[in-house]
Amino acid sequence: MAQELRSPVALAQAKRPAGPVVSARSISRSFDSTTVLDQLDLDLAPGEFVALLGRSGSGKSTLLRAFAGLDREITGQLDVRGEVSIAFQEPRLVPWKRLWSNVCLGLRTPQRGASQGGRPPGTPREVATEALAEVGLTDRANAWPLTLSGGEAQRASLARALVREPSLLLLDEPFCSLDALTRIAMHRLVLNLWERHRPAILLVTHDVDEALALADRVLVLADGRISHQCQIDAPRPRDRTATELTRLRTRLLAELGALEEGT
Repeated sequence: MAQELRSPVALAQAKRPAGPVVSARSISRSFDSTTVLDQLDLDLAPGEFVALLGRSGSGKSTLLRAFAGLDREITGQLDVRGEVSIAFQEPRLVPWKRLWSNVCLGLRTPQRGASQGGRPPGTPREVATEALAEVGLTDRANAWPLTLSGGEAQRASLARALVREPSLLLLDEPFCSLDALTRIAMHRLVLNLWERHRPAILLVTHDVDEALALADRVLVLADGRISHQCQIDAPRPRDRTATELTRLRTRLLAELGALEEGT
């Protein structure tokens, strides 16, 4: 159950929530004299794919870290329900462990039974092997992390995040260092994995087109609060030249200060 807090925030955990996966009310975070989050309110529904945009330094990663339970200085009321996994900008693979061992790093045993994603119980290596198969890395299970390409390393990071069948998957600009073609491939992979496992996803990104291609809902963070949001009902895969997406792109760029609205 959620509770009113000063500090730190308590994260209420449940396996598969019936209500919102995330319910945030009046959460705030300051660094010295700078307020990054200011009485922010936000709900994330189960299985919802949400993209979060904002200028550099607007607090996007701070909000994500709060939802992950990594920032203990957040104040306000925050209820995060179910298992939470996170994939960062850098894959953060342990270089002295084989890839399969990285994927199941910290995985509890014995494994719980199949959930919404349908992954059966098994040993950590069996579960890791299946997760690597889902991201197309079966033949790299015994590889050392330093031998992987950037795209392979990010796929491994996704496998590690999803192997726990999270209710909430947090993605902190995981594609920003990839080339354009690899990013497109990763977009397809993330959508396939999302459709298969159906976690709620919060994707932090600077890329408006990426947000429009992937998300059900796009949020803009400014001055510590959600300043704008839009719902996207277009079926996937999406045509970025479609009239509705073009209109939304223009509005989002205007909200981000990248152009004057109406340009």
